Amino acid sequence: MTKRQKTAVVTGAGGGVGGNVVRSLLQQGWKVLAVVRSYEDAAQLNALEGVEAFKLDLLHSNEILPWAGELALRESEGIDLLVHAAAAASVGRAEQATVEDWESLLRTNVIAPALLTAGLLPVIRSVRGTVVFINSGAGERAVANHSVYAASKHALRGYADTLRLEEAGNGVRVSTIYPGQINTKMLRSIDTHLGVEFTPEAYIDPGTVANAVLWIAEASPDVHITNVDLRPREEVSAKFNV
Repeated sequence: MTKRQKTAVVTGAGGGVGGNVVRSLLQQGWKVLAVVRSYEDAAQLNALEGVEAFKLDLLHSNEILPWAGELALRESEGIDLLVHAAAAASVGRAEQATVEDWESLLRTNVIAPALLTAGLLPVIRSVRGTVVFINSGAGERAVANHSVYAASKHALRGYADTLRLEEAGNGVRVSTIYPGQINTKMLRSIDTHLGVEFTPEAYIDPGTVANAVLWIAEASPDVHITNVDLRPREEVSAKFNV
């Protein structure tokens, strides 16, 4: 009997972390369904053998559940891994946050992962799969000039922890990774906005986060890895508190 190929869904697959997750999974023989924001990202990923990319705007909340339902029907044999790597950020003092800031970040960082998970849960349960949320150090503590981002990541933490409790009886593993600063375009943009030096050599490589996802996904069936903190080798000072 032929062994079933494992299937993963990865959001934010056009970004630094998500893109590395896709490639790490491919190297281990997974089939990857990649969710991206642009047709350009989709074309690049579709060029990789073993990847099927989908353009889905996570800001359009009303489209997510129907899309997930259709994918669940198509992938009826099961989805072994769902990785939420997509994220958005805004920078500024709490009093300066706009309605657009709140709506954009909450839709991208909280509502989209929740709805996508809900739509795919039946086929994740069927194979006792794993859901991985890429959170942030801002989901564990306050960060000056990041009020909306930190609030969204704290909300995501609450959702993930609750989902873990509810799905334990179904054999679904729910894990959250809390990385510190990662060498990505998003962090470069944040550093530039805050007027601080972007020092990629001091930050976590996106591939390291991808390796953590793979470690969680391929953990032996007797264990449930729940929360993982990743910090730069040399802890970055609180330079955002400016």
